[in-house]
Amino acid sequence: MDSPTPESRSDESVVRTRRAPKYGVFAVLGAMVGIVAALVLTTVFNGTDDPSRYTEVEYSTGQVFGFVLLWCVPAGIAIGMLVALILDRTVGRRTQQVRAVHELTEDPED
Repeated sequence: MDSPTPESRSDESVVRTRRAPKYGVFAVLGAMVGIVAALVLTTVFNGTDDPSRYTEVEYSTGQVFGFVLLWCVPAGIAIGMLVALILDRTVGRRTQQVRAVHELTEDPED
């Protein structure tokens, strides 16, 4: 049985490409930096010795870590995204010219 072969055409053109950072990676790294910063701030500044002057409640170290984490993780993500944006603007200026082949295949049965 002889099956028909599809007809194909190809066009070659020159296109410009550039490298871009992966923003998700920078966001995750920023979150990790925020977690480490919260851990350092919680252990260095021991604010759990005295009761709070506003609520008069004494907070445990875990609670203080959680409170500080609520501020440090979003700040770390924002800083990571800012670094990625700056890298995108500086590294993204360099472009390369490459040849691209656009192939179009048509099925003869259609």
